[in-house]
Amino acid sequence: MYIWTIEWTIKNSMSKNIIWHQTTLTRQKRSIQNKHKSVLLWFTGLSSSGKSTIAHAVEKKLFQINCQTVVLDGDNIRHGLCVDLDFSIPDREENIRRIGETAKLFVDAGIITLTALISPISSDRNKVRHLFTPGDFIEIYCRCTIVTCEQRDTKGLYQRAKTGEIKEFTGISSPYEEPENPELILDTDKISVDQCVQKIILLLQQQNIIQTD
Repeated sequence: MYIWTIEWTIKNSMSKNIIWHQTTLTRQKRSIQNKHKSVLLWFTGLSSSGKSTIAHAVEKKLFQINCQTVVLDGDNIRHGLCVDLDFSIPDREENIRRIGETAKLFVDAGIITLTALISPISSDRNKVRHLFTPGDFIEIYCRCTIVTCEQRDTKGLYQRAKTGEIKEFTGISSPYEEPENPELILDTDKISVDQCVQKIILLLQQQNIIQTD
């Protein structure tokens, strides 16, 4: 079981004489240069609920208005940073921890960061939230019925999970804990990708993260 607590982190950092190096280029200075604030948009939901599609569509829209962005896609991350992890509960926890810490580095660098991964356990998502100051972590729940997710699943992952070919598959043989108080809920089986993008852009405007004409 991976240990992930603030006390553990501080204790180990002190024992190794590790000191945080303060940068001269602050997040505020980067925001002024970028002409927008930085934030983490954390997309969560079942497989095939639209997380990656929407995240990349939002990034495209932000790129068009000259925002600095990056998407941390769950599948892509598992090809490199988290290639050593499987889909057991402990490894899922570590996967989220690594992505959360990576996202924080990007946000501190003034970049609007978008993550697209199932992140099925509420406590893991909340641990990431607590890495950020209030307002810097925006949880976006891509809510979609499992029936629709199965219909969208061109790879047949749900069917393979039902037959036991794929173990610990979220929504079938592994739990998904819905967010209790996400900043935004997108019913992706009822509204289009463009409508989802519009809702997210509006939220960023309302929170004074970006400004558009």
